[in-house]
Parts: sequence; C-alpha cells; structure tokens
Amino acid sequence: MSNPAPTFLNTVYYPSWRVYKGFPPSTLQLNCIDQVFYAFARLNVDGTLKYLDEYADLTKPVDGETGCLRALAKLKHQKPSLKTLISIGGGSGSAEFPAVAADPALRATFANSCRQFVDEFALDGVDIDWEHPETPEAGSNFILLLRALRSALPSPRYLLTTALPVGEYCLKNIDIGAAGQLLDTLNLMGYDFNGPWTDVCGHHAQLLRQPGDERAIHPGLRHSCHRGASFLLAHGFPARKLVLGVPAYARSFTGARGVGQPFSGAAELDYNELPPEWIRDAVVDENVAAASYVDSAPGGKGFVSFDVPRTVGMKAEYVKQMGLGGLFYWTGVGDVNGPDSLVRAGYEGLDRR
Repeated sequence: MSNPAPTFLNTVYYPSWRVYKGFPPSTLQLNCIDQVFYAFARLNVDGTLKYLDEYADLTKPVDGETGCLRALAKLKHQKPSLKTLISIGGGSGSAEFPAVAADPALRATFANSCRQFVDEFALDGVDIDWEHPETPEAGSNFILLLRALRSALPSPRYLLTTALPVGEYCLKNIDIGAAGQLLDTLNLMGYDFNGPWTDVCGHHAQLLRQPGDERAIHPGLRHSCHRGASFLLAHGFPARKLVLGVPAYARSFTGARGVGQPFSGAAELDYNELPPEWIRDAVVDENVAAASYVDSAPGGKGFVSFDVPRTVGMKAEYVKQMGLGGLFYWTGVGDVNGPDSLVRAGYEGLDRR
C-alpha cells in the first residue's frame, strides 16, 4: 500500500487593526486556509497578557459578534477543521520578552496566562513572535520559554508555534534542534530583506539570492528564503515543521529603477492596494523567484517589490521539493480575491485543490 501524499499547511495571520479598514475575520478566504494566527496580544512586565486593542479585540461589533476574537471563534462553526492561535509580541510588542523569558517565575506566569487566554477564546494554541532573540542569552531563554509553554499547553491538544526571521543574527543564538522538538511549526519570515533600512533597493522576499559571486553582491541582496531554510535544516530543524512566509504587501523604493540601486524614499503597500495593472504587468525574475514593477510616472513609487501568484507558485513548488510544512501569509486580509489571490495561488500550488 502506498503512503498518502503529505498535506501541506496554508495559513494566514489576521491583524486585528485591519478591522478598521473593513476587513473583519469573515473576509478571510476560509476555503483555502488551515490556520489563522490572530495578531497580536502583548506581554506585561509581570508575565501576564494584555490586549493590543481592547475595543477591537472584545467590544467592537464584528461579524455579528462582540470583538474580533469572538468573530474568529465563529469561523470554526463554518469550518470545524480550522485551527486558530493567538500570536504574542510582534515587531513593536517584543520589548518585554527578554526579561520575562529570563525569569523562571515570570515564564510560569506567562505560560499559565497563555493557557487561560487560549481556553477563554476557544483557540487552539499560541504563536510566539519575539522579534528577535539577538544574543546567546536571549536564545537560551527563548528555549526555556518554549519549554514552559509546552508544559502549560501539552501536545497534541494545543499547538505551539513561533515566527522567526531568516537572518543568522537571530537563528545562530537558538538551539534549533531543541526548538524543533518543542514546536509544532516554525513560521519562517521570508520577507523584509530590503527596505528603508538598507542602502540599496532589492526584492524584499526573494526565494533565492541574486546570482553570482556572493562576495560581489551587496549585503542587502544576499538574504533569501532558501538561506534561512537551509540554516534551520542544517541545524536539525524538522523540514515538515518549517512553514515558509509570503508577504501580502509590497515595498517600494522611490527613485530606483532596478535591483541594487540607491533610492530616496521607501514605503509599504498592502497587496490589495496595488493597482491591478502592476500585478498584471509585473516582471518575474526566474533566477530568484521574485516579482517587481517600476512605477516611473512623475512622483511615482519607483522600484516596487512584491509577490504575485506566479512567484507564490514557485515558492509552493519549493516547499514540496524540500519537504517543508507549507506556506503562511502576512497578512490574510492584505490579499485580494479572484485570480490574483496569493493565498489561493499557494493553496493550489500546494496541491490542495
């Protein structure tokens, strides 16, 4: 008897603040996602949790419920197989992690608070988005924090996941093998390789690095999804637990016309804010699996880097070839419906049709 083909995950983050732009949880493409990560809850200095936006989370009328958290729970009535997790931290909400993770009593408080939160809102688990453990001490405490969480959230009843960048500045500090034993999945943030913080423009979510001698390539252009995935796999992280990230947003570089050029300004746009013709006319670089459009109109955005269905399909193929766990999207509500949908392209590329 042949073994059944593996089922790959197709998952999304839902940022609660998007409800103010008319994107409640019900606007997610439920028929092609398996998990939703609700972003975000935050930490208090004593290890307890706090709401990012109590009105949006608990009070605002959303999808016939009070608050986005209950609206999220409502989705499980429509799709009982859907898994929902609370994501804790985020880029501007991680300052408390180092101290909490370093203290055994605070770790225990945090883990118990997470369990209470998950049970109260009928969630399936917790996603740790600590951005980022950047020292060996922080990396060691990150593992201790995961151990405390795993104790409070036993498998298989509860899911425990994390989001980490592709950069070795973070990954080198973590016992990757230990993380692989504790986690159900690791969401590898395969984006933000270039932006307003870099000297030159480039693709911000390329699957492979720019071709050529690495020493001759600008440092900002050396990052890639493959580099991060390869580091994790080489250090013992289970391939089937590694989920590759896709950005449902673009980065623009004013004044630039191509990869490696200087720029005078930078911006971020949701994928659903891009003019449809940019998506339709985007140039796909087959060497790195990335798409771009040059807005050369007066006062235009310049070089714009983003994913399109074709590049997401290439990433899905990479996931299958490497035996990874699937794809995730930041964010599920930054996407569009119809033939240009990134989430649907990934779902179909992972043979989930």
